[in-house]
Amino acid sequence: MSVLLAIEGVTRRFGPVTALDRVTLEIRENEFFALLGASGSGKTTLLRMLAGFEQPQEGRIRLDGADITRLPPERRPVNLMFQSYALFPHMTVRGNVAYGLEMERLPRREIDARVNEILETTQLAALAERRPDQLSGGQKQRVALARALVKRPRLLLLDEPLGALDKKLRAAMQLELKRLQHEVGITFVVVTHDQEEALVMADRIAILRDGRVEQVGTPHEVYEAPSNRNVADFIGLMNFFEEGGRTLAIRPERIALFPTEADRTVAGRVVARAYHGLDLMVHVATPLAPQPLVVRVTADAADRRPVAEGDSVTLGWNTADVRTFES
Repeated sequence: MSVLLAIEGVTRRFGPVTALDRVTLEIRENEFFALLGASGSGKTTLLRMLAGFEQPQEGRIRLDGADITRLPPERRPVNLMFQSYALFPHMTVRGNVAYGLEMERLPRREIDARVNEILETTQLAALAERRPDQLSGGQKQRVALARALVKRPRLLLLDEPLGALDKKLRAAMQLELKRLQHEVGITFVVVTHDQEEALVMADRIAILRDGRVEQVGTPHEVYEAPSNRNVADFIGLMNFFEEGGRTLAIRPERIALFPTEADRTVAGRVVARAYHGLDLMVHVATPLAPQPLVVRVTADAADRRPVAEGDSVTLGWNTADVRTFES
């Protein structure tokens, strides 16, 4: 895929605080790209910069090869969808979706055709005459998406788009967003602090920390091969212990409880259990680290061989599953 958006050495300071520090990224055509990071990492500042609401003090931004660094928001082929959705309460779904096209004074026939098309794509056609107060949270989110997509931007920016939804609806809408992005063929850039959300939806993820890009890669790459300890600690659960002057790291699902085959084993004692439905997190004190190692056990395996606090157990893993970082 060709590069749609090039962010080149962008820096933004607010007084003594450097929100973005020489950030360089390339985002491809028709890609679902996630900016992931903790609060204060710079991800929202970068998103606002792409939308044109913030200006870099250094560096430039190119879209389709054209320099848009100083271009005002209204002149960019970019749309930003806010977490609040900001729907017009007095308008119907159809009116909300059509509003942007009406402001462009497009012919009524073209407006109707484009609105009807996007209402079908977002599965809102049956709700077209309802007002926002007659919609569920997920339906409001789809209306906000339809309103952004109907303008056919080259780039759609989404700021914590699922933050207002409950956990079950968020999971459903993660798949819905991915489906919509695939169907409409528009590049999505989403800002989120939710690791699971980024891993489920994104083609690639950029992990930001203190205004810098720590790693860019597919969900599989950043989870299985983190570039440094910061990334390893941020993405998912990770066990760390020191050995030979190095930090070793291994995921809970890569550790076996009562292993039948393993390159490395260690004895320990169960100090806590956390039930999550599909699996069980078993916290085991070992001589390897002051903090317990966490082991993910499937519900089926936990039923076959239950463990309780205080039980003596054996942990095992293969060296291929261990990541090594400098201390």
